Amino acid sequence: MSAVTDGVDWQMRAACRGPQSVVFFPPAVAEAREERSERERRAKAICAQCTVTDECLEYALRIREPHGIWGGLNEQERRRLF
Repeated sequence: MSAVTDGVDWQMRAACRGPQSVVFFPPAVAEAREERSERERRAKAICAQCTVTDECLEYALRIREPHGIWGGLNEQERRRLF
């Protein structure tokens, strides 16, 4: 494994891979609160069916990912874990 891929092989098994991945990150333009809530709800539903949620969350916390849904948690929810 290279330094770039070290420890992220779980991503190949993630349920968020593919076209549905767009719901995990905010759009380039502002979204209404209701739109954000619905987008996050859809992303979290995908996470709930994923087999690598723990690895995903651990990775996001380790790199302090500032955006998106990772391991079933949004930015604010992850910040509470620090």
